[in-house]
Amino acid sequence: MRMKNKLNRMKKHLTSNSKEMPVERKDEGIQNLLNSDSSLADIPNLEEWESYGVKPYFANGEYCLIREVEYDLNYKHGKYRLGDLLPIMDKWQKSGVEHPLSAKGHQAVDLFFFDTETTGLSGGTGTTIFLLGYARVLRDRVIVRQHLLPGPGNEVALYQSFLEEVDYTTLVTYNGKAFDWPQVKTRHTLIREHVPKLPAFGHYDLLHASRRLWKKKLESVRLANVEKEILGIERKDDIPGFLAPMIYFDFVKTNEMQGIKGVMKHNEWDVLTLITLYAHLSALLLVDNKDRDKVEEYEIGRWYDRLGEKEAAKALYNNISDTSHEATFHLGLLKKREQNYQEAKIHFQKCFEDENNNCKEMAGIEIAKILEHKEKDYTLALFYTEKSLEFFQSANKKKPKNIGSILADFEKRINRLKNKSRN
Repeated sequence: MRMKNKLNRMKKHLTSNSKEMPVERKDEGIQNLLNSDSSLADIPNLEEWESYGVKPYFANGEYCLIREVEYDLNYKHGKYRLGDLLPIMDKWQKSGVEHPLSAKGHQAVDLFFFDTETTGLSGGTGTTIFLLGYARVLRDRVIVRQHLLPGPGNEVALYQSFLEEVDYTTLVTYNGKAFDWPQVKTRHTLIREHVPKLPAFGHYDLLHASRRLWKKKLESVRLANVEKEILGIERKDDIPGFLAPMIYFDFVKTNEMQGIKGVMKHNEWDVLTLITLYAHLSALLLVDNKDRDKVEEYEIGRWYDRLGEKEAAKALYNNISDTSHEATFHLGLLKKREQNYQEAKIHFQKCFEDENNNCKEMAGIEIAKILEHKEKDYTLALFYTEKSLEFFQSANKKKPKNIGSILADFEKRINRLKNKSRN
């Protein structure tokens, strides 16, 4: 039967509230063999699996399939070599800033670039992980290892083999905090009496960084889109991720390998992309980087600002303050927090006078605050407040839901300044 017809036949399994995988019984001879001594003799397509770099793993009368592939550090995955991670790790060690993606204190080998393939995207006990894939970057090569569930009833072997290898410090995923690792925890709970405990990981989830930096630049921050638009990775003959469950169900039923090999290759590319994406994001986050565009400069500056890394934030804001009223405004706020009110007012004034700024009222109110509370110039403070109200009311932008509260604050400030001006 043609693969296309098989995929169409399996579409009914791609529902968000899917139950457990369809129960397909393994060949009785294989099951008996596994129970009696787990002989290799009757594992379907064993020779073909071995030629694909796959070896069986036995545990508790069950088995899974493990594939290992090695890459040279000079292997180019899009714009980057896999080995480009190593100098980035060295730069993190010298960095003086704290950041959630900082690798300071870690070596490359500590990072566990991890991705799963599952029977659905809904999560919970109704979704089964059928492929655990991860990469490890050594000083001389990259190792990709994948653990494949050959069918229902083999999860103990799957997780036993996986947890024997998991001795790394930090997960690197793409949406792994919300999906991959919680799903691993869910499946592990069902068999926890038979397998080792899950380790306590640190976690770098690259989705959050990608969304912060590129949500305005990209149509979507799906990993496939990020790797194409940002990393320059062009996949050829790739199987779309949404087809993976159908292909897996077909593999369980027929043992046909063409489709499942494609799914494994898709997963392999995913974990390689995590290596290069982490290297790229890390390079952007290093303060002395010269290759950021203006949006990245601002967003990373704002990120450091929120983390309390004020010097790093100021350095990045300063790089674009001549062309970014947002950066200028945030520089003013930083100076204000340092109680350097004169420099703060200069930044706010520049922002207030920028014709391209459609949020002038924010800068105007900050100027009015300094004039009222620090310089006691109530008349000029009143002027900036009234002008800021005019800008707010006339600006061609979507009004916030709390507009009533904002207007009430304007009125309160204006009345207070009027009273102070008369006295």
